Amino acid sequence: MTTTATATAPLPRPSASQRWLVLVLVSLAMFGNYYVYDALNPVIDLMRTQEGFSYRQIGMLSTAYNVAALLVLLAGGYIIDRWGTKRAITVFALICLAAAATTAAAARYETVLAGRFMLGLGAEPLIVAATTVLAKWFKGKELSFAFGINLSISRLGSASADWSTSFASPLYANWQDPLWLATGVAGAAVGAALLYWLMERRAEGRLDLGAPPETDKLELKRLYAFSASYWYIVALCVVFYSTVFPFRTFAIDYFQQAHGLDREAAGLLSSLLPLAAIFATPLFGLWVDRVGRRSLFMAVGSLVMLPLFLLVTYLPPGPAVTIAIPFIGGAQVPLTLLVVMLLLGGVFSLIPAVMWPSVAYIVDARRLGSAYALMTFCQQLGWAVVPLVVGLLNDRFLAGPAHPGGYAPGMWFYTALSLLGLWFAYLLWRTESGPGGHGLERLTVHNAPG
Repeated sequence: MTTTATATAPLPRPSASQRWLVLVLVSLAMFGNYYVYDALNPVIDLMRTQEGFSYRQIGMLSTAYNVAALLVLLAGGYIIDRWGTKRAITVFALICLAAAATTAAAARYETVLAGRFMLGLGAEPLIVAATTVLAKWFKGKELSFAFGINLSISRLGSASADWSTSFASPLYANWQDPLWLATGVAGAAVGAALLYWLMERRAEGRLDLGAPPETDKLELKRLYAFSASYWYIVALCVVFYSTVFPFRTFAIDYFQQAHGLDREAAGLLSSLLPLAAIFATPLFGLWVDRVGRRSLFMAVGSLVMLPLFLLVTYLPPGPAVTIAIPFIGGAQVPLTLLVVMLLLGGVFSLIPAVMWPSVAYIVDARRLGSAYALMTFCQQLGWAVVPLVVGLLNDRFLAGPAHPGGYAPGMWFYTALSLLGLWFAYLLWRTESGPGGHGLERLTVHNAPG
């Protein structure tokens, strides 16, 4: 009887120290993932001057990533369930490392394009694998907090890629050396993934990591079964990310060419978007949980974003002010650009903090995986198109330091997208404020996850 009791005794859950060590390792892998993706942004001007790449070609580098992400998105969950999280997170981190090295070593544009496509194949499933890992090790209220910490460290990877223009400025004599630095960061991310592999392997049979989660499946037969509010949120998601992420792709080059900033100042200015998200996103989430008004918050954020791209294009630069980031450095930037980027950073924090959780309030829990998969799929479609359009506009209107006005059509395009986002946010607010709403405007929601 003693032997039977021992054999059937439940396994203990991971200790707090084990859970937080997992969080650190997974977040370091994600840090490298985000760093590699954004490392391309500060070298766009060098690619254009040293290799003769056009803005259209630069835009295609971003689109190649999105196309790869679309291809792998539908199978990513199945692959992770098939391989297991410890193998999946390591394999995808290795793919990101190979992609970073391919891009840095490239001698031709086609090879750079292949490297960015390869990155899309590894980076998006790595995000899914990291989410799955956290779901295995954390439970209850800790899970949301762990996700928040993971996102903050991931965004720090994006900011660090922008800050590299300061702390690694000697590397920017050519476009390849900064990308070799990114390859080194990707190597450290692989090391973190391998350490997690060893940790999970050691935990197997000793700790209760829960049952494997259900794979998020994209249910193509039931696309139209979602409510109008869901589709308004999806539309806002597509427009919002298709505006902000492509703008970040070109932002450092834009600040250099159109406003005459040096690389360090442009990098620090661009880093304000992910830096704001690191701190403000959790705060906005707590605020909305206390007051409700979720669809109104999304509408307000969309309204604030609407004029920002025109302000940065046409307003006088104003006096120079100093941005100083501890351990990174400082630079002087025009006051107008600083204010616009801070406002855009606030919007970049507010809308995602409200938008993604809102889906859980209006979609049945049994279909939540399909809802998020479809939302992400649509997001990648929009995100793939916009960099191409902006690149074509910049080339068509001869944008460059000799003709800074050539960047204006691209900024008008961002503004048109922002207007479209405001329209979808208004439709969502009008629907949720009426009798057919799902309660997003209320403080508490009947179907809210507990």
